[in-house]
Amino acid sequence: MKNENKIGLTTIQLLVSGFVVIILLGTFLLMLSISVAGNEKISFIDALFTVTSAITTTGLVVVDTGSFFTIFGQVVIIILVQIGGLGYMIFLAMVMAGLRKRISFSSMYLLHESIGMPSSEDWLKFSTKIILFTLFFEMTGIVLLSFYWSKSFTVPEALYSGVFHSISAFCTAGFSLYPDGFIAYRDSIFFNGTVILICIAGSIGFIVLNDLYVFGKQIIHRKYPRRFSEHTKLAVLVMTILIIMGIILMYFVPGQTVASHAKERLLFSIFQIVTASTTTGFNTVNIGTLAVPILWVITILMFIGCCPGGTGGGIKTTTFGLILSSVRSMFMGREDITVFQRKVSSEMIMRAYSVAIIAMIWVIIASGILFVTESGLSVQSILFEVSSAFGTVGLSAGITPLLSPTGKIIITFTMFLGRIGPVAIGYSLVGKPPHAKYTYPKAEILVG
Repeated sequence: MKNENKIGLTTIQLLVSGFVVIILLGTFLLMLSISVAGNEKISFIDALFTVTSAITTTGLVVVDTGSFFTIFGQVVIIILVQIGGLGYMIFLAMVMAGLRKRISFSSMYLLHESIGMPSSEDWLKFSTKIILFTLFFEMTGIVLLSFYWSKSFTVPEALYSGVFHSISAFCTAGFSLYPDGFIAYRDSIFFNGTVILICIAGSIGFIVLNDLYVFGKQIIHRKYPRRFSEHTKLAVLVMTILIIMGIILMYFVPGQTVASHAKERLLFSIFQIVTASTTTGFNTVNIGTLAVPILWVITILMFIGCCPGGTGGGIKTTTFGLILSSVRSMFMGREDITVFQRKVSSEMIMRAYSVAIIAMIWVIIASGILFVTESGLSVQSILFEVSSAFGTVGLSAGITPLLSPTGKIIITFTMFLGRIGPVAIGYSLVGKPPHAKYTYPKAEILVG
């Protein structure tokens, strides 16, 4: 399948270009007077930052979403979040299906790249499943959250807040209408449990959701064999281990002063670790008041991120899992790298290392630039901000509104890089080189 179109752009370049067009259009809409409340005005950089944060499902904000923007502006933001969470290509694909237009090979490949669809899946069936999964979990969140808020707000207010935050949760965006996030609801088990459920559903990826759906159907209809794909097993296993380890570390780490009672501390630890691992970015405490060891744990989880094919960012759990598997194979003296008794190709391992290394290099470069441009801010808060932007998480130690124009531009590009992916950005800049038809002699180089 050839990945170029008539205008000479590769599929990845088309995908990136599409995101850029949507970002520019969204920036224009947010700069309109009907988007901002009262006599407020928003600069181009702040509008660009906000729109990029929305389309990349990050949630970092330079202004308070609930008070600075009108209902129109907030709707623009949440629509961008929904588009970014699902991948804009799926909307185009469903429109073409509705119009009974045949999708081209290049468009189909673009759809696969946009939503992380397995190449063996039928695009229409898989796209339909994604829409249905999204509607199911978002509607579940809307009902539960609206019911919870109906005790404090009027029915229209509760419904609007439920719709906004359910979409934000499933798309792992972390945008909130409340200036303090969810601090006011930190003690509610019902509220915390609802948000956690929706966040996890959006972050584990549509491939995993599809596997769970098929597995459930097999149980109901008593069909065999019943097994999950290696992708699902690795993604869920790594994510589960990271969440459990993170909760234990956050609960027992010294210097934690946010919650004194064991129940509150456990609830807070679960919520913040899940919101970091799923790259959602909601908070039930002031992140800037957390102890440095806790911030470091969250930083690592944000960098790793969630599962592929979902609505979140980071290098992904499977990438981290493959790297650990390769290290294990090296120590055990095995030539083949295996996962659940299946051999992993060298190309896949190389891609995993490439994603991780490029990500680390950019985090280092971006942090280094901010160390210069934002000299008044602490090293930890800057590193936390950059990792949050790359992981499209949206958690902040409170420095986002304090960033200089240069700092905002760096974070904006970091969010974009985290959502599209380091390798995809590289291919969009230089194009994917053709495979070489020759090989060089082996080099003897000492390492370690």
